[in-house]
Amino acid sequence: MFNRRTNKMNRIKKLFSIKYPIIQGGMIWNSGYKLASAVSNAGGLGLIGAGSMYPEVLREHIQKCKKATTKPFGVNVPMLYPNVEKIMKIIVEEGVKIVFTSAGNPKTWTPYLKENGITVVHVVSSSKFALKAQEAGVDAVVAEGFEAGGHNGREETTTLTLIPMVKENITIPLIAAGGIATGKGMLAAMVLGADGVQMGSRFAASTESSAHIDFKKTIIETQEGETLVTLKELAPVRLIKNKFFNDVQEAYANCASVEDLKTLLGRARAKRGMFEGDLVEGELEIGQIAGLIHDILPVETIIGNVIAEFNSAKVAVNEIQF
Repeated sequence: MFNRRTNKMNRIKKLFSIKYPIIQGGMIWNSGYKLASAVSNAGGLGLIGAGSMYPEVLREHIQKCKKATTKPFGVNVPMLYPNVEKIMKIIVEEGVKIVFTSAGNPKTWTPYLKENGITVVHVVSSSKFALKAQEAGVDAVVAEGFEAGGHNGREETTTLTLIPMVKENITIPLIAAGGIATGKGMLAAMVLGADGVQMGSRFAASTESSAHIDFKKTIIETQEGETLVTLKELAPVRLIKNKFFNDVQEAYANCASVEDLKTLLGRARAKRGMFEGDLVEGELEIGQIAGLIHDILPVETIIGNVIAEFNSAKVAVNEIQF
């Protein structure tokens, strides 16, 4: 158990009033109320992914989540998405107490959320932006390394180097993300300075994830080297290599313009791939850690496995000699 031998409370456990410092990434097309409530019920912090929901759909998921769990849960809001004002209003109206923001300036919404008694966490990809988030008044930051799936930072800094650099620059609680799906990965991140971890890809391949079963099967079949970041001119995104990915690479080979890339991407590619199960033409967003994910499991089992491996890894570390 965390901090059993000391009186010092883990800062992420304390901030969110949760059993384990494990946060479920608020992934688009994966993170509905079923996944969020399952993670919260298992001792972590579940997040509803507002990025793939119309405002009233989000309201419905929040209401269902409140019925499915009495534990803390939150909402992840990419601030550059449409309808952000309506989404923030609904969050306040429905009494959500935790919000994770990303893809935008934390100064924009942090004061409003804090005024309404909401704990705010911002996702960053560099120590520079972590410091800006701290200055904006957020309660914690998620530092996400380049290994992560979906939309990514332009800095291309990996989790192994990002976490200690962010830790060196901030005083607020730090959550590590990107390439973490196991207890050993969690321990490594916390040794580097993180107070907790956020996992996305591992929970995407869970029974409770709202993703299409064919996408989940693709995750567990994905091998090392079969994801790559592309579309940097629009918004860098890590994808599984499929026909759509290859079409993008062909467009680059033909010196495609930004407008050409926008036309190729079109609308609803991510929904088509992850939610509807079009493995050929859809966007299949997943992290590099997919190469270590070999099964689709219930959330309770996933968290139990992570904690058990975390504890055994701590013992194993003490036996390392050189």
